[in-house]
Amino acid sequence: MTKAILKIALFFLGSIAMAGAQPSPAPRWITPAVTAPRVEFRTFESAAAKEEVSFHVFAPEVYDTEKERRFPVLYWLHGTGGGLAGIEPLSAFFVRAMKEGKIPPMLVVFPNGTAASMWCDSKDGTLLMETIVIKELIPLMDATFRTLAKREGRILEGFSMGGYGAARLCFKHPQLFSAVSVLARGPLDLDFAGPRATGNPAERERILKSTFGGDLDYYRAQHPITIAEQQADALRGKMRVRIAVGLRDNT
Repeated sequence: MTKAILKIALFFLGSIAMAGAQPSPAPRWITPAVTAPRVEFRTFESAAAKEEVSFHVFAPEVYDTEKERRFPVLYWLHGTGGGLAGIEPLSAFFVRAMKEGKIPPMLVVFPNGTAASMWCDSKDGTLLMETIVIKELIPLMDATFRTLAKREGRILEGFSMGGYGAARLCFKHPQLFSAVSVLARGPLDLDFAGPRATGNPAERERILKSTFGGDLDYYRAQHPITIAEQQADALRGKMRVRIAVGLRDNT
């Protein structure tokens, strides 16, 4: 299963590299709708964004036939540049995995994390991505769909920026999630000085400024490693963690 997901993830590397050289755009809260089997486009009025925010939801076929059944939820966080291109191939992958019995039937939520939010609340408070996911989207899903509305019914997965976001959100909110799958997470290091950053300093400065206010201390405070150290007692023996890093990954 990991190899298949990583193949899909590699599909985005070219577009992510191109996005990194561009100035930070204003958050685009309503994306175009993706047309894919069993995938639904939705929006909600966000108090944190002060406008409507879009997301996509995949529901398995049994969701329509087993009306009393409740389903676990996977929140899939995209990488830098946005994740629309990945929704169709990822949802097809999940369909195959469910049909082959590799994973149980589940809902898969594709939040709109904007181009470079890092799935954090920005230091200046203008982009409250963590707040939108944790305090708005998850309660909305539990109120709207037949979810298993407890930590045992929720997992997080993400690629690149989304892997970073999945790790930090899961470690920070262990009362909400039971497991996390981290794919090619980046930025990896606490100083934001790894190969990806040194190879593209303009991207590093753009992300550091737009999300973290140019403040390395704020960046470090939001980092999954820092949060994991702070939450060690709450996480140890209670959280399943999968980390997949390719040999050619430079994050």
